[in-house]
Amino acid sequence: MKSSRLPPLGALRAFHAVADCLSFKQAAGQLNVSATAVSHQIRLIESMLECRVFERNAQGVKLTEAGHLLYTGTQSAFTALEESVKKIDQARQPPALTITTTSNFLTNWLVLRLESFKAQFPEIDLHLHTSVQSVDLTQRTVDVAIRYRETAEIGLHSTLLYEDRFIVVASPALALNTLSDLHRTTLFHVENRHVPAENPDWKHWQQGYGPENLNISRGLYFSDETHALQAAVAGQGVVIASKLLAEDLIKRKMLVAPFDLSLPGANYYLVTLEDTADRPDVVSLRDWMQKNMHPGTLE
Repeated sequence: MKSSRLPPLGALRAFHAVADCLSFKQAAGQLNVSATAVSHQIRLIESMLECRVFERNAQGVKLTEAGHLLYTGTQSAFTALEESVKKIDQARQPPALTITTTSNFLTNWLVLRLESFKAQFPEIDLHLHTSVQSVDLTQRTVDVAIRYRETAEIGLHSTLLYEDRFIVVASPALALNTLSDLHRTTLFHVENRHVPAENPDWKHWQQGYGPENLNISRGLYFSDETHALQAAVAGQGVVIASKLLAEDLIKRKMLVAPFDLSLPGANYYLVTLEDTADRPDVVSLRDWMQKNMHPGTLE
């Protein structure tokens, strides 16, 4: 049995285009050549294979039995080639690390430190995603989650980053010195906090620290802690806020924490799938966050 010589790649590409659309004219348009050039390539294949691969008649073009066999081969071959080229392109791109977290954490902590991260790891391309709902990491749409929880998640690789507390913060312009000064200040309430289970609100503050006759139902209500912090910076009132999220505003003297008192919060965890935990870019992010995630650090 004589060995068959493989038709040229250009001829196979022309055949594949015609087989895809069953039209010489459309295939020529896709390949940006003339229909005559496509016909020449098909004749070359048929000459080399010594059989017809298309039947042409007034109704159009259809594959012969041999054509179907060849089309199965070109589908597999060109799909494999496209995948290989795609992998080459991906390998040439800088590594991309997709992080999901809350808008509050991104705005008040991570964004302020992105320049530091990029300076240390210029080869890592960060993609930042925010959501009020926890993203299912098993879907692999993100690589890392920064989550605020009371305990680590079962079945995932969780690294404790920070044990949070909640403190009272206000603009220095309000000159709060004693707990009784809260009587003359607008109280800010942050609603829809689901973590920790014991909400760090004015009710629990009053139960723990007073003042006993403070009217804790009055004030302004916010659905977003970032907005409450910005209103506090503007001197419009006082808020019980995450110590971590308020620390940079305190460092810049835009806010003060007038009382050396706090309420318990939850914990920040860096969470990944087990098979992602040791990926070099994930390890770099984890190490960097563990180094930087403590009060008073803004590199």
